[in-house]
Amino acid sequence: MAGLSRLVTAMVTPFDPEGNVDYEQAKRLAVALLDSGSDGLVVSGTTGESPTLSREEKLKLFAAVKEAVGGRGTVMAGTGNYSTKDSVELTKEAESVGVDAILLVVPCYSRPTQEGLFQHFKTIVTATSLPCILYNVPSRTAINLAPETAVRLSEIDNIVGIKEASANLEQIAKIIDGTNTGFLVYSGNDSDTLPILALGGCGVISVISHFVGLQVKEMMEKFLSGNSDEAATIHRRLLPLVNAMFVVSNPSPTKYALNRLGFQVGNPRLPLVEPDERSAAFIDATLANYKIDLPIEARV
Repeated sequence: MAGLSRLVTAMVTPFDPEGNVDYEQAKRLAVALLDSGSDGLVVSGTTGESPTLSREEKLKLFAAVKEAVGGRGTVMAGTGNYSTKDSVELTKEAESVGVDAILLVVPCYSRPTQEGLFQHFKTIVTATSLPCILYNVPSRTAINLAPETAVRLSEIDNIVGIKEASANLEQIAKIIDGTNTGFLVYSGNDSDTLPILALGGCGVISVISHFVGLQVKEMMEKFLSGNSDEAATIHRRLLPLVNAMFVVSNPSPTKYALNRLGFQVGNPRLPLVEPDERSAAFIDATLANYKIDLPIEARV
C-alpha cells in the first residue's frame, strides 16, 4: 500500500509539566523521528497512552502531527478501543482531520468471540475510506486475533495489514501464507522484527526507533538486500535496548529515556508511573551503550 512503509514509530505522546498534551512538542518529536529513519508514525497507540487520552486530545494530536509531517511520512491514527460505536465515530473524525491510515487494536476487557472480533472490525472499517491496519496484542487485550480471523478480515478491501504483537511466529506465518500478496504484516515487537521479515513480513511498528531509527532501518535494508548475516548482527546488538524499553510497562521506560536524553516528553499519565530507581539505572546503563539517532537539535 503506497505510503505505508517499513519503519513506523509508535510515538509517545508528550505531556507538559501539568500533564496536558504538549502539541508543539509532539510536532517536534514527529519531525525528529522522520529525520532519524522513520517512514511513518502511529499516533495514540499503546506507546502513545491512548487509554488515557480524551477524544478531543486525540483528534487535536492527529491534526497537529499531520500538520508537522505533511507528506513526508504516514500518520496512522489509533482509533480502536473496546467500544465498536466509539471506534466508528473516532475513525470518521480522524479521517476528517486528514490522517493517512487507521490502526485498530483488538478490543480489551469484553473478550469477544472470533466472530465478534470479525464483526467489530468490519463495522469500523466500512465507516471509512482510509486503509486500516489491525493490531493484535494479546498480552494487553487478553484475547488473540486468530490467524483464520485475520485472513478472513484481509478480504475486506481497506483492511491492508496487521501489526502482530503476539510473538507467535507460527501464527504470523499462517497469516502471511493465507493473505494475498501485498497484505502488510508488521512486527509489533522490536525483538521479532528480523524473524518476521524472514517469514515475509513487511517491517515493524517500533518503539526503539525513538532512539535508533537509522539502525533499525539499516538492519531491515541489510536483510532485504540479501546481507542476512549483517542484519542479524545489528538485530542482536539492538536486543538489549529492546529489553530496557520493556523493563517496566511501555511507554514508561521510553518516556524516561527521552527525558534523560534531553527531549522532554513529560511523565506518563496515571495509572502508569515513572520507572523505579533500579529500572531507571538499568535503562541509563543500557542507553550508554548506543549511538542515539534522534537529532540533538530537536531536543528541547
